[in-house]
Amino acid sequence: MELTLLGTGAPDGLPRPSCPCAACATARGPWARAATALLIDDALLLDLTPGAVFAAARAGHSLGAVRQVLLTHPHDGPAVELPPALPPAGRVPDGQVLTLISGHRVRAVPMDAPGTGYEVSSPDGERLLYLPPGAAPAGLDGRSEGPYDLVVGDVVGRPDAVARLRAVGAVGPATEVIAVHLDHDAPPGAALERLLAAAGARAVPDGTTLVVGEYPVVPDVPRRVLVTGGARSGKSVEAERRLETFAEVVYVATGGRREGDPEWAARVGLHRERRPGAWRTEETCEVAELLGADGPPLLVDCLSLWLTDAMDRVDAWEDVRWREGGQEALRARVRELVAAVRGTRRQVVLVTNEVGAGVVPATVAGRRFRDELGRLNAAVAAECEEVLLVVAGQAVVLRG
Repeated sequence: MELTLLGTGAPDGLPRPSCPCAACATARGPWARAATALLIDDALLLDLTPGAVFAAARAGHSLGAVRQVLLTHPHDGPAVELPPALPPAGRVPDGQVLTLISGHRVRAVPMDAPGTGYEVSSPDGERLLYLPPGAAPAGLDGRSEGPYDLVVGDVVGRPDAVARLRAVGAVGPATEVIAVHLDHDAPPGAALERLLAAAGARAVPDGTTLVVGEYPVVPDVPRRVLVTGGARSGKSVEAERRLETFAEVVYVATGGRREGDPEWAARVGLHRERRPGAWRTEETCEVAELLGADGPPLLVDCLSLWLTDAMDRVDAWEDVRWREGGQEALRARVRELVAAVRGTRRQVVLVTNEVGAGVVPATVAGRRFRDELGRLNAAVAAECEEVLLVVAGQAVVLRG
């Protein structure tokens, strides 16, 4: 089965008409995207968009052999003129199956938002799933016919759709996931590629033709990632986005609870609201123990608070205790954590604070904490395949 993406953008395209935002201003050349439409084996067209005939021609295809046109979502704006050679466009009711004269089998998949997804099976048995913008499959009951060969959907806008499909086995290790419906809210260029690679997905230019069922080069998801940055830099958001397409994640909160501190409670609440509901939270500083156990991916937020707890345990803030064994006790606990990061079999994203670029702390204890956190960050970074520095919400790749 051969799939040609006539467009890969949001319904309004990218750049959006008359939009002055930075993303639209830079969406030129290969970064410009027409509204998403899929041409399958020159026989089936999923979504009819303006300029579909010319888009097909540019990709080396013709719509003259198309026998069925199906729509996935309500189209706003002026009606799209139907080219004379195409049959009328329609939608298949949820759950019903349509068999084309070409031998393709199309099943309408219900969504949790307005629109219809389509599962397309070829005469040779390859299977793809196409999801409309802003939608995820509804009513998944934990059963699956096995992983799809290809999933095409709104990975940036609805990462939970991929998570749901992974949870029921519909997306497996060899499933190729293609991001479409890309809008100006998606990061541009290399940042988009990095975001999608973390989800095991990728984006392709308009006009790309893919062979469904051909063994894909699945993006290599880094097993260990360190995300560092200053206060309110966006590092926690960056870390969370890297795992939001996974069906189950353990969020390791090293800060714990602080009785009588409403500001801290508000911070914790904000983090919880932002996380997917399926994630499980562990409030603990026994991070090495979790890294050594089998299980779903871990998100550790953050190493700065872990170090605070470690220094509390050995009374490293007091000068005499520091000289009489506190320093060595702290270094031993740090070595234990670093060894656990090196040996873990789990996927893990660790968050930390970048220190040392500002005012020198006024106290001995403050300078000690700064120095030890800098050493901890360097040691953990050395064990990670990817290291990111987040500045003003923008992630800079330091390694990987």
